[in-house]
Amino acid sequence: MTKKITCFKAYDARGKVPGELNEDIAYRVGRAYATYLKPARVAVGRDVRLTSESLFSALTDGLRDSGVEVLDLGVCGTEQVYFAAFHLSLDGGIMITASHNPVDYNGFKFVRENARPISGDSGLEDIRILAEQDNFAPVEQRGEMVLTDLSDAYIEHLLSYLKSIDTLEPFKIVCNNGNGVAAPVVDLLEQKLPFKFIKIQHEPDGNFPNGVPNPLLPEGRSATIEAIKQHQADFGIAWDGDFDRCFLFDSEGRFIEGYYIVGLLGAQMLQQHPGEKIVHDPRLIWNTQEMARQNGGIAVQSKAGHAFIKEKMREVNAIYGGEMSAHHFFRDFGYCDSGMIPWLLIAEMMSQKGKSLAQLVDERIAAFPVSGEINMTVSDAGKVLDAVLEFFKGETYDFDDTDGIGLNFSDWRFNIRSSNTEPLLRLNVESRGDIALMEQKRDLLVNLIRQNS
Repeated sequence: MTKKITCFKAYDARGKVPGELNEDIAYRVGRAYATYLKPARVAVGRDVRLTSESLFSALTDGLRDSGVEVLDLGVCGTEQVYFAAFHLSLDGGIMITASHNPVDYNGFKFVRENARPISGDSGLEDIRILAEQDNFAPVEQRGEMVLTDLSDAYIEHLLSYLKSIDTLEPFKIVCNNGNGVAAPVVDLLEQKLPFKFIKIQHEPDGNFPNGVPNPLLPEGRSATIEAIKQHQADFGIAWDGDFDRCFLFDSEGRFIEGYYIVGLLGAQMLQQHPGEKIVHDPRLIWNTQEMARQNGGIAVQSKAGHAFIKEKMREVNAIYGGEMSAHHFFRDFGYCDSGMIPWLLIAEMMSQKGKSLAQLVDERIAAFPVSGEINMTVSDAGKVLDAVLEFFKGETYDFDDTDGIGLNFSDWRFNIRSSNTEPLLRLNVESRGDIALMEQKRDLLVNLIRQNS
């Protein structure tokens, strides 16, 4: 009889432990991954959650019973699994993490050879079905488990994005690890860089005594903001649990929208690689497109979501890709997202230009003010989107259906898209230099969505 598995999502597997994810499911996922991909060598890492160790044992038992050699990366961040996969030319990698989900959740992020993503339309569904069927070949030759420490190579790779460490200013930087797994990497980078780090919530702790780290939520930012003000830091960084996203704060403790960081990083990468392409998501676009033009590059739009961004980057051979949700992707990082490379590049930019983070972004914020992403629960997303299109019927705009619906007017635009994981519509509004217009259109759209949901 098929055993139903409910923890598989659009891009990964994630669920409550033990109800939706447990050791039995982890073992079957290991066998299914191996059956589907037929890999010889796979890197496996895990975050600091209390259930990660037992899930690691079960998952790797499944892989090894399928004859796979497992490279045990220990407790690490998701990007360290990506790094192992492309740096060692492995056949795949699996990270055990639930990122910013509640403390009783855990999950898996999967990649295949050279850190290529596996998502719902590129193998994840096949792995789920095989795991549910639980009909695997008998164990023949069991794979080895090899403890693998790539810290030196990984740190060297991160630092390779900087032109010269000698030109970096000795910034005072608040680092909020959120009791996740970024801390060991910060400690290693500290030995190589001129920065003074003020470390808060630095101890990795699967109990998450300060709450599960998710700096996208305003309530998850206060400790970082307070530390920046108290220590008069030059800027601040906060990470989510597996540090594949980093969030930046200026010297006043102001949270900087990820959208503007995409523009800055796109410009920085294009200055180093003129004429290249950068990829962005469709939610907020005008600032990124203008920054690309100003720096001699080409901006290419992709559906939101890490698998889509990575796929589009490979397709057009983009040097960089960015999402406003604070995922930043680099071609030289296996087209994968990193939570460490972005802040290193921002620190270099501040050093080169002699400007604060606020000075770097304020001009862009004024040029393209945004609403911030507004999430609204709806019962029928299709009905709401139809009502929005009907409302603007007869007006002049460029229509974009890359992801959800985007209506681009001459001096303002918006995008509404459905969440891949929740019954939500996500609204983003921006204007050309007119905050009042942006706010007026934001309120209009919020009311329109409410009336039709």
